[in-house]
Amino acid sequence: MPVSDDHRLAVWRNVLELSKVGAGQNAAVLTGEWSVAANVDMAMRGCVSLGARTCRIDVPPGAAAGAFGVRGNVAITPLSGHRFAVEALKKADIVVDLMGLLHSPEQREILAAGTRILMVIEPFEMLARMVPTQDDKRRVQAAEKRLQAARTMHVTSDAGTDLRMRVGEFPVLPQWGYSDEPGHWDHWPSALVATWPNEGSAQGRVVIDAGDMMFPFKTYVQSRITLEISGGCITGIEGGFDAKYLRKHLESYGDNAAFAVSHVGWGLHPTASWGALGTRDKFQSHGMDARSFLGNFLFSTGPNAEAGGSNHSACHIDIPMADCSVSLDGEPVTIKGEVVAPDQRVAA
Repeated sequence: MPVSDDHRLAVWRNVLELSKVGAGQNAAVLTGEWSVAANVDMAMRGCVSLGARTCRIDVPPGAAAGAFGVRGNVAITPLSGHRFAVEALKKADIVVDLMGLLHSPEQREILAAGTRILMVIEPFEMLARMVPTQDDKRRVQAAEKRLQAARTMHVTSDAGTDLRMRVGEFPVLPQWGYSDEPGHWDHWPSALVATWPNEGSAQGRVVIDAGDMMFPFKTYVQSRITLEISGGCITGIEGGFDAKYLRKHLESYGDNAAFAVSHVGWGLHPTASWGALGTRDKFQSHGMDARSFLGNFLFSTGPNAEAGGSNHSACHIDIPMADCSVSLDGEPVTIKGEVVAPDQRVAA
């Protein structure tokens, strides 16, 4: 549906204000070849209208092979090796990332300097439908606190998932949709919490059911995939075409580390849509509806280096799953896809 520039700007200003963009702030808008033009325009206008000293840093294509979420190596971006741009970004109070630095060492370095980063790479329809709120932050931080205190995670489903992991070795990743704290990274739109299992601790079985989703393929699974997991790695993949496709993709990297279990968590966004992926062309969205919808179990494979681990695999797959039950230290936070933890429920 067509919307006016005034409406777009109002939405952007809302989120930028939540991210504490204003007078006295230095804001850098990071762009690249694949940045959405409307987002570039609104990010610049929004920051300027709020009184921030604003600049745009546009980085030409480099070693990265295409748009974020499509390229083959998750750690390589057009900013890789671009020291001049990295040093400039480290001096900003906030970077509005319209290019996609996720998983890169450059992003970690910029955050370590105390700079806030807000990544925005989705189309406006999603941004407007999933505008973050302070209640989103409250619920995500409640989930973060619970996950930080936990030492075990157990995930089950009627489809056959029965996965156990130890947690606590690595930090918790909270996303509430805006970046208002020094050194915090966030992604508009999103609301979720995740962590990485202790090295080698994931054991059991994950059954990816029809209707679950796989990224970066941006597809709904049509037939069940059974993953056998031992010692923190996938040791078996069984099923039909979807299983074969997943197996061949992982094997194509020639890297055993691609089969490791990466971050795990659950979605907390009340307006994210399980069905949104099927309504768009694959290049229109990165898929934050799928990763954030309320009560999902987000399972992933590949690296944990972003969290300080030893796995630097270039292959990373996100698999949002519906109808799972997640327990921490024996206490459920979701049951069959419904958030049951009282402090993580949406305010009435």
